[in-house]
Amino acid sequence: MEKRRVVVTGIGTINPIGNNIEEYFHSLEIGTSGADTITAFNAEKFSSRIACQVKNFDPSLIFERKELRKYDRYSQFALVAATEAVEDAALELDKLNLERIGVVWASGIGGVQTFYDEVMGWAEGNGTPRFSPFFVPKMISDLAAGHISLKYGFMGPNYSVVSACASSNHAMIDAINLIRLGKADMIVTGGSEAPIVVPAVGGFSSMRALSTRNDDPKSASRPFDKNRDGFVIAEGAGALIFEDYEHAVARGAKIYCEVAGSGMSADAYHMTAPHPEGKGAIMSMRLALEDAGLKVTDVDYLNAHGTSTPLGDLAEIAAVQGLFGEHAYKMNISSTKSMTGHLLGATAAVEALACVFAITKGIVPPTINVEEVDPQIDSKLNLTIGTAQRRDVRVAMSNTFGFGGHNSTIIFRKLEE
Repeated sequence: MEKRRVVVTGIGTINPIGNNIEEYFHSLEIGTSGADTITAFNAEKFSSRIACQVKNFDPSLIFERKELRKYDRYSQFALVAATEAVEDAALELDKLNLERIGVVWASGIGGVQTFYDEVMGWAEGNGTPRFSPFFVPKMISDLAAGHISLKYGFMGPNYSVVSACASSNHAMIDAINLIRLGKADMIVTGGSEAPIVVPAVGGFSSMRALSTRNDDPKSASRPFDKNRDGFVIAEGAGALIFEDYEHAVARGAKIYCEVAGSGMSADAYHMTAPHPEGKGAIMSMRLALEDAGLKVTDVDYLNAHGTSTPLGDLAEIAAVQGLFGEHAYKMNISSTKSMTGHLLGATAAVEALACVFAITKGIVPPTINVEEVDPQIDSKLNLTIGTAQRRDVRVAMSNTFGFGGHNSTIIFRKLEE
């Protein structure tokens, strides 16, 4: 049976370098860093005191007061991004079968701020349990999907995916398969995260996973650089409308690109460290190419996971060269985390949008902050260092990997009629 084709018909975001798609795409083109000193709480005693925070965001201007009681910050981001995507897709809800529209959303840690506030409120009190009735619904990772569904009346498949930093790639992969299998005509997919809170920053700091370049936060996220020292934690959301091609054509939708294929694998190696030879990553990328019916030579741009960690960057580059061989020197590679920081469970969605940007604008976003490429990385690779590069991007691949050995890859390509 021929697979149903899946296309992107709506996009939305709120992230450290853009509170909407227009701002985000502009920042990608000019190479903006979203990193700065943490203002969400007093991080003075933390080893890492920097983050990529969403800027100029006042939820009280967007949501009614009674709504805000129900929404953790990660859900607020989800609703903002999803709303932009739905509006961008020009959905006429009264003309659509809402039973055929679903939401598959992702978050790595969900409402961690809510959890922290409620538990600390109890601990600092007199021991009498006075938890909010909204505590559990605000905290759990699936409620962002639920809130999007409730807002628009989408009655199709509705759930959340949690697989650490690979979460929103896995959510998008599920969305692809639901449409291909005929379970839905359209899926709102993506992810959101709001981890710039005491327990999350403290936990990652204790693992020595975060950059401690506190005196120069703008340059702290430096994938592939010799002196990288960890990732910069970030917050925000990315949303995409995945739609059956025939359904999109029938309603006269604007189509950005096609969602060509996906791959998934596990390292089965270590709880947090990647396989040093990138075996699982190779498998994930290879499976994505096979699913898309593409060859390695078809890929023009790779949006790398590229977190700016010493081990992770090397393992991914080893995997890329192991799979792509000579073609690795002919394609563009970049890590947009150098600008956005690492949005954990939301990062793949925001990076999928960077692939849409590359395909639709013919511009490959740069890897910023690279002063000296790690000598263990082949200097002949085009890491798109410093500034964006113009290129006809017909096929863009995006990698996202997560703690637990999760590997995920998604491929977008220009629509071919």
